[in-house]
Amino acid sequence: MDVQVSGRTARSLDLLHSLAYFAPEVERELVDAGLEPAWMTYFAGRAAPMGAVGAGVVAATFYNFNPALIEEVVPRAWKLVDPKEITRARYRGVDTAYRRLFGEAVIGSTELAEAAQLAAIAAQSIPGVDGRPLYAGYAALEWPEPPHLVLWHALTLLREYRGDGHIAALQTAGLSGLEALITHTVAGVGPQKKFALTRRGWTQEQWDAAVARLHDRELLDARGELTDDGRELREVVEDLTDELASAPWTGLGEDGAARLAELAGPWRDAVLASGVFPQTFFGPRYGESR
Repeated sequence: MDVQVSGRTARSLDLLHSLAYFAPEVERELVDAGLEPAWMTYFAGRAAPMGAVGAGVVAATFYNFNPALIEEVVPRAWKLVDPKEITRARYRGVDTAYRRLFGEAVIGSTELAEAAQLAAIAAQSIPGVDGRPLYAGYAALEWPEPPHLVLWHALTLLREYRGDGHIAALQTAGLSGLEALITHTVAGVGPQKKFALTRRGWTQEQWDAAVARLHDRELLDARGELTDDGRELREVVEDLTDELASAPWTGLGEDGAARLAELAGPWRDAVLASGVFPQTFFGPRYGESR
């Protein structure tokens, strides 16, 4: 299977995973379990499958967040709620969110069951946990039983496996977490600058200093846009990310991947139409690889 095709397939499904970061049902379950809202629910909710790790591990695996922001809530979160209970609460929240967003008819449909089976085949084709710490945490969890949670769990395994590989690609390119965020943002394929700053915890001074470093490397021009070298480097990163994430999609096969994307299309559209994601959050080319 062509690695760029597999990359496009993965990106087309990403919203069905990442809605868990924005759906109020997930936040509510985590707060009810004992976590503090906002940053703690995000960092602890996503990192919990790795266990009671320190702030440094979370910063390393999340990569483009300000470590100081993470240190405000980790490891304090683990003293409030056991990581295993945090994970259970997160899955309860996803369950409720999926039911609200898609409706019971879709939740019980043969189409969703088929999509869950296809996504599971891909996730179970991941070759191993070597060098993939965040994925490894999720891979150690038991699979849920309801098809809609099988779908979310499988997409989460695929997403975190891809994300770990993406960090390796960024490291290969010599881009720090903040530099990666800036180049992603100015390319228009990531979050807009306002949200990149506030949602990743960086100050304007830190952002400007990183922009200056990228300018010195001739990756950004005087207007703060990607130079030819900057665009080429981002393409190298994306190509390597697709390559490092291709194994599970090869296991599913091109026809299976196309069928999964076809089935999931209306649900992705429903998520976008629901308002779960802030309308001004994404750049104009969000979801593209370049």
